[in-house]
Amino acid sequence: MASFTAIYDACVLHPAPLRDLLLRVALTDLFRARWTEQIHAEWIRSVLDRRPDLTTEQLARTRALMDASVPDCLVTGYEGLVDQLKLPDPHDRHVLAAAIRCQAGVIVTYNLSDFPSEVLDPYGIAAQHPDEFVAHLFDLSAGAVCAAVRDQRLALTRPARSVRELLDTFLSLGLARTVTALETMQDLL
Repeated sequence: MASFTAIYDACVLHPAPLRDLLLRVALTDLFRARWTEQIHAEWIRSVLDRRPDLTTEQLARTRALMDASVPDCLVTGYEGLVDQLKLPDPHDRHVLAAAIRCQAGVIVTYNLSDFPSEVLDPYGIAAQHPDEFVAHLFDLSAGAVCAAVRDQRLALTRPARSVRELLDTFLSLGLARTVTALETMQDLL
């Protein structure tokens, strides 16, 4: 297993296609993906707010599948650090505390301004947009990322998605750099 660790912020776990992509690349062993019970609670709450057609039970199943698929994903024992940390949004302190606790190198988040480098740098942590994160993984191992995307696309059966449709979905989620890289290897997707 890789020694580099990434914490997924809740905001990257509630667009289902992005969550699926991030979980599939976590299985490549290029890095260790981590999150907390509190991060789970946040993304589930966000999904339920936006998707009244879904139930808590359905999302609890998703949560359990996430935890079962990624070994040692749950960070614990970080709670004592939370009150010592200062961030623009105090509600994000638990994410940084978990990152510190598990010695993560990166927090994957859309909310980059909530994790300023002057706060993260002393801990050796960087905040990265999911597009930057996945593009870096592609640079490390294009084949592994392409295999993850191919597996994601093939798992989509209701409805099935073409390569172009999946890439367009990624574009709608702000993954332009990732899509540009993936377009060079469409035959593998």
